[in-house]
Amino acid sequence: MSPSAVLPRLLTFACAVTGLLACQPSPETVAPGSGASAPGAPSAAPSADAAAGGSGEDHDHAHDEVDLGTLQLGPHAVQLAQAHGPLTAGAEAGLVVKLPYSDGGETVVRGWLGSAERTQSYIGLGAYAPSHDDYDLHALAPDPLSAEVAWWVELELPDGTRLLGSHAPLRETR
Repeated sequence: MSPSAVLPRLLTFACAVTGLLACQPSPETVAPGSGASAPGAPSAAPSADAAAGGSGEDHDHAHDEVDLGTLQLGPHAVQLAQAHGPLTAGAEAGLVVKLPYSDGGETVVRGWLGSAERTQSYIGLGAYAPSHDDYDLHALAPDPLSAEVAWWVELELPDGTRLLGSHAPLRETR
């Protein structure tokens, strides 16, 4: 086969592979209905860095964060801060979760915007940031954005205990 005949086939193959890779889901977000983080389901998979023995991503916190206060989850007073400004329907929002103890990233932190049932919610998996000793997660706000929408945070402790609670998000004032 001549080199001029191989090139178009090689380009077609490269484009197909690139297209498939671009369609892979983000490790921080679980699509609604996937059941990956549903109550009683197996834990979300760790990041590639964590699976390789790392401690997860280290985020620089360059974005603005607004302190939301404390969320009591069982015996733990968890500090929350919202990143990326007030909620906007259908847009990504960030949450910084600071545990009252240092665990080196051993706790699994999940969060979403919506209701306790997680219906139609995109569930974000917290990435441990060692430089801040906290967890950063991202979730999509529902569209439409109802008055009942809350940040829901689930901690899965190293011993398997799961704790769930909610906190009011930062919203635009009208």
